Amino acid sequence: MFASRRSRIAGAFAICLLLATVHTWPLVLHPATYSRNENADTQLNEWILAWVAHTLPRDPMHLFEANIFYPAHDALAFSEPLIVPALLGAPLSWSGASPVLVYNLVVIAGYALTAFFTLLLVEAWTGRFLAGLLAGSLFAFNTHTLTRFAHVQGIHIYGLPLALLAIDRLVRGGSWRAALLLAGAVALMAYTSGYLVVFAAVMIAIVLVTRVAEWRPRAREVAVSLALAGVVAGLAILPVYLPYRRAARDQHMVRSLDVIKDYSATPLGYLASAGRVHFSTWSGRFFKDPVDSFFPGFVVLVLSGVAIVAVVRRRPPAGDPARARVWMLVAIGAAGVVLSLGTATPIYGWLFAVFPPMQGLRAAARFGNLFLLAVAVLGGIGLARVKSQALAIALVVLVNIESLRAPIAYTPFKGIPGVYRLLADEPGPVVLVEQPFFPRWAIFQNGPYVLASTAHWRPLMNGYSGYTPDTYQGYADKFWYFPEDWAIQAMKDAGVTHVMVHPAAFHKDHQAVLPVLAKRPDFELMAIGRDDIRLYRLKR
Repeated sequence: MFASRRSRIAGAFAICLLLATVHTWPLVLHPATYSRNENADTQLNEWILAWVAHTLPRDPMHLFEANIFYPAHDALAFSEPLIVPALLGAPLSWSGASPVLVYNLVVIAGYALTAFFTLLLVEAWTGRFLAGLLAGSLFAFNTHTLTRFAHVQGIHIYGLPLALLAIDRLVRGGSWRAALLLAGAVALMAYTSGYLVVFAAVMIAIVLVTRVAEWRPRAREVAVSLALAGVVAGLAILPVYLPYRRAARDQHMVRSLDVIKDYSATPLGYLASAGRVHFSTWSGRFFKDPVDSFFPGFVVLVLSGVAIVAVVRRRPPAGDPARARVWMLVAIGAAGVVLSLGTATPIYGWLFAVFPPMQGLRAAARFGNLFLLAVAVLGGIGLARVKSQALAIALVVLVNIESLRAPIAYTPFKGIPGVYRLLADEPGPVVLVEQPFFPRWAIFQNGPYVLASTAHWRPLMNGYSGYTPDTYQGYADKFWYFPEDWAIQAMKDAGVTHVMVHPAAFHKDHQAVLPVLAKRPDFELMAIGRDDIRLYRLKR
């Protein structure tokens, strides 16, 4: 029986992996050379995965002292930690796979795992595999997740259905196993993305409020289980919490409500779908920002309605949690919509004031994940009421067709220029500056520099991340004017030992940069790489 259950689980995951392959097609054909590196966020996340895999076995105590934005501290905490996805890809990294190959396979795995754990949640609630598969398909492969290839943290979101499964068990039984599962789910999310922890906290609060009638007779037991989950999760996430707390204090990494407004969803975003069928027929007119599109599809909306109508028209038997689960999901979905709108409603501001972790978030729109999770699970519950196996299979297929964006357009990855590897073997201390050194408003152009640093891991004064330290702009105000004498002197004063020059990236008014450097005795040319990239040793 154990072997049979194990085979079923393996088969379910294989189906989810197959769906992930279809929705990212043709990525699986050439995962080492296909990329979405036209987006600096992709390059940032490739670097994060590589940095974690490189540093954890060598110097885990200094994991957050990443090599970018030198000399700023805790540079890894300027973005998501992505430790869990990085560990999934670490064996490939350790075997010598490129950051792009690792990233691509981690993305496919993230889609598959999100579908798989959502499947397990809904199958546990309904006893129907196809109901779980429909919910997993929708939550993993929807217009929001399929337009976030650049964000590993937006794809590895399987902690949310796991947390929902755990808090449901805790409310119904209050067992220590449910408490530990909840703590594990929260820790899993904390080691992936701070956003996910905030989403989970909001979701858990909604569950407790909407289902108070279930747990109130056992309030003490449930309170003890919640306390256990809180203590275990708190201790587990402390190593990742402390660097973010330091960064928030030292770098003033607190978002203002004015910033939130610029990264909020809009009501029209809930009519926008990037799925090819919808986009080409009716939804394209609503599609303003692909990250802020949340239309889940007609099939799942109808099935969600079926789930709601069923509990309204028929009272479930005593002890059946179906009614409570449906209204709980409605509340979670509604909260996701309202909070994703950011400051368009006063609710976000109220929560922002009383729940400090909210102050570290920038993209309020991502609360739409709670809406998508709720609709996906409701759709699965609705499908569980479909008696015909053939019709159920057809509906699962239709859900995937509605969201399908494949074939996806990818750009070729030529590899990191070999000239960067010279720095790995350079004796003595190395502090690298890449030129041009872009100001804050163009900092996304540092993405290739950040990715290239995976070839040497030496301190890099350039950087790109979710947050830019004030020290960077101070250097950029001077380094931007390279190769002026005073800009070079500022680089020397900052401790720069090596300079990588990209002549083609300079403004045309600065095309004379190479002749200027050729006349300077303090610039020793070490090598010329692909695309005429030049590595110099900067002498004192």
